[in-house]
Order: sequence, then C-alpha cells, then structure tokens
Amino acid sequence: MDLFLQQVLNGLTLGGIYSLVALGLTLVYGILHVPNFAHGAFYMAGAFVSFHLMNAFGLNYWLAMLGSAACVAALATLAERLVFHPLRDASGLHPMIAAIGVLLFLEAAAQAIWGADFQRMQTPYTGILEFAGLTMPAQRLLIVAAAFGLMVALHLFLTRTVLGSTIIAMAQNRDGASLVGIDANKVSMLTFAISGVLAAVAATLYAPINLVYPAMGNLVITKAFVIIILGGMGSVPGAIVGGLIIGFAESFGAFYISADYKDIIAFVLLVAILSLRPQGLFARGAH
Repeated sequence: MDLFLQQVLNGLTLGGIYSLVALGLTLVYGILHVPNFAHGAFYMAGAFVSFHLMNAFGLNYWLAMLGSAACVAALATLAERLVFHPLRDASGLHPMIAAIGVLLFLEAAAQAIWGADFQRMQTPYTGILEFAGLTMPAQRLLIVAAAFGLMVALHLFLTRTVLGSTIIAMAQNRDGASLVGIDANKVSMLTFAISGVLAAVAATLYAPINLVYPAMGNLVITKAFVIIILGGMGSVPGAIVGGLIIGFAESFGAFYISADYKDIIAFVLLVAILSLRPQGLFARGAH
C-alpha cells in the first residue's frame, strides 16, 4: 500500500505539470484553432529564465518564478503579434509552420545564450516528509499544491470574470464575439499571455526534479498534444482530466511495468481511448 500511495503522489505530480501545459495549449487552440507547437519552447524558456534569475541575480525561487512568468507572458504575446496575428486569415498549415519556426528559433536562442549542457535548478524545498510510511519530497508536494491551486484560479478567472468570459466567447464563436463588441486582438494577446504564464510556472515547478536544457519542451509538448486530443480539442476540463490520466498512467506504468516504456504509455493510452471514443472524453468541448 505504501508503494501504491507513492505512485499516486508521483502521478499527481506529473499530472499537475502536464495539465498546466495542456491548459495553456488548449486555450490558444480555442482562439487559433491551430496547434501551437511553439508552446513547448515557452515551457523551455520559462525554465531557463527562472534558472538565470536565480543564478545570475540571486533571486529566490518564488521571485524567479514570477519574473519568469512575466517574461514568458511577454514573449508569448510578442509571438502572437508578430507571427500568429498576421497569419490569422491564412490556412491552418501556415500558422503550424510558423509555430514550428518559433519553436526552433527559441531553442537555438536558448542554446546560444545558455549552452547545450544540462543544468540543474536549485530549490529551497529539499526536505523529505515522512507520513504513515509514505516518503513525500517537499518539492513534489509543492508541485501538487501549486499546480492544482493554479487550475482552480484559472477556472474562477474563466467563469467568474468578464475577461475570462470574453476568452470563452471568442473560443466558441470568434465572429459572433466580434459582433457583440469583444476586441479579438486584445483577447488573443491575453490568451497567449496566460498560456505563457502557465508554461513558465509549470517549468519552474518541475525543473528542480528534472533538468533544464534547450530541448526540454519537446517531449512535454508532445504529451500535451496527446492530452488535449484525449480530453477533446479545446476543452478545458478535458485538458485537466487528460493530464491526470497520462500522469497516473506513466507513474503506475513505470513502476509496475518498466521505466523504459514510461514515455510510450501516453501514446498507447491515446490509441486505446480514441479507438473507443474518437471525439475525446469531453466531446462537447471539442472542435
């Protein structure tokens, strides 16, 4: 039972990170209706900015996270203005190619600035808690609490505020939202900024138990695409539930089957679920 509960904690840790990344991705998809491959680069940039602020300027962990969130939000907004906005009336293929270009550009920029070596981010939360035979690293508990707290905050923002309602309206019907006076440009910029914040926070939370390197966003964004397809394209609840499913599947799969197949489990699960439910788990939110 102790080992089982240990995997539950690991699953919540992975699921929280995956859900945050997938939420940012699905919000942008709701506006563009195009997969944003550059989101993985925003995740990577968030980790590197936090790492740099902590090492070069001596900021503490939380201030570095806030600084990283602000920088990546500005970077994502700039990408929306300079890259995606001019292609808003183009076919779906053009924004996808542009997103891949942004991804490659940011990866090359990170390698030029910080090098290609793997970096380790420090955290003040290095303790280990023991409870009823369960070993709980403080950083993992922080990830679970912060990730799910941020999900609740995002849900309240989308459902209880005027700005959040404009994002939902724009995702449901862009032309209809414009007709009732919603500024599509401002909503698009806000959505990209929120996605950048989610990516930066997720990366800063996960980096201390992982590594920081230029290509770190590639596998994460691939799994995030699996999650939003699994949950239903454009569905916010689907992104959260899908992230938890993949997180638990990887955690239990690595422990009970083999850690060598951990990254394959997500794709096997995707095929299995979509063969039974092709529209995803939350069909009403899918496009």
